[in-house]
Amino acid sequence: MPEVLFRVRWPDDSVHRCYSPSTVIEEYFRVGGSSALTEFVALSRKALTEASERVRAGHGFGCARAEAQLAGIELKAAGSADQQADIVVEGYER
Repeated sequence: MPEVLFRVRWPDDSVHRCYSPSTVIEEYFRVGGSSALTEFVALSRKALTEASERVRAGHGFGCARAEAQLAGIELKAAGSADQQADIVVEGYER
């Protein structure tokens, strides 16, 4: 299963490289596209859960790293004062 890193620009202008165990993440986020923080978190939850389930289907267990990435996204988002601020997906790396 091809792993994908995706670069995210947060409202504080920091950029983080995030992990997905599957290319399914690319079905949820368009490069250069932006979404409100709350929408980004919701879409990340759906995408990373689906990615982890694809790992489960192939290997018999979910992806702990995808779960940890989601927890990191949720933690970063919770620290933002403006929950409607835009998040931008800057690109993908394989």
